[in-house]
Amino acid sequence: MTINCKGTLIDLSIPKVMGILNITPDSFFDGGAYNSDKTILLQVEKMLYEGATFIDVGASSSRPGATQISESLELERLLPTIDLLAHHFPKILLSVDTYRSSVAKKSIEHGAALINDISGGSLDRNMFKTIGELQVPYILMHMKGTPENMQKSPIYKNITQELLFYFSQKTAALKKEKVNDIIIDLGFGFGKTQDHNYELLKNLDLFKMLELPILTGISRKSMLYNLLNKKASDALNATSIANAIALQKGSNILRVHDVKEAIEAVKIVQQIS
Repeated sequence: MTINCKGTLIDLSIPKVMGILNITPDSFFDGGAYNSDKTILLQVEKMLYEGATFIDVGASSSRPGATQISESLELERLLPTIDLLAHHFPKILLSVDTYRSSVAKKSIEHGAALINDISGGSLDRNMFKTIGELQVPYILMHMKGTPENMQKSPIYKNITQELLFYFSQKTAALKKEKVNDIIIDLGFGFGKTQDHNYELLKNLDLFKMLELPILTGISRKSMLYNLLNKKASDALNATSIANAIALQKGSNILRVHDVKEAIEAVKIVQQIS
């Protein structure tokens, strides 16, 4: 369970935390919060200090109902941020949240270390080939549809079986392109009902049969706060509970807004293990 990030081997047998940095004005939880060099640097410094191994930068919102922005706007937001962070934190391991192969390529050229693709290559047929050429770790997520329509009555016959088949197919295609480091993400909230999300959380340990690292991105999502009749801003406790469950079921990376609490969950679950 190791991945190669810019020549450094990261051991995922001990779970790691990925801090979320949304530089979008419309993300579901913290949209617009990090819109200047100062606010970006302060937040990233905080997350690194609290123990984040990776920082995941997103320049295009993928919340339910979000519309796609242009490639030029995505790059306009993204590349200066990568340059800023690479300059101030030379050893930082940046993950870039994009479904565009051209954006992935330019991000890696500017110093990013991983690519996090919500579409699993479905929105850009050149993505897998590009990742193979770049030889960087790739986070392969499952999403049914697109952010614009993914939550409009998603239907599965057996969601666990269908996702296992999806990841088997996709990883085979990635390996044909010589992609060595693949991380899977079940895509909680991306084309799934609340019941679908909890079924996947319950069955998350079954995905260990794929023998790939598992990333869980469940932080402050609607599957948590809707169940409890709360808002995203009040869902930190629920996030910690869900993260602990994910860790016990084999998750190797937690993608979160709140790094300190995720690190605490990792420490407690590791102690039990």
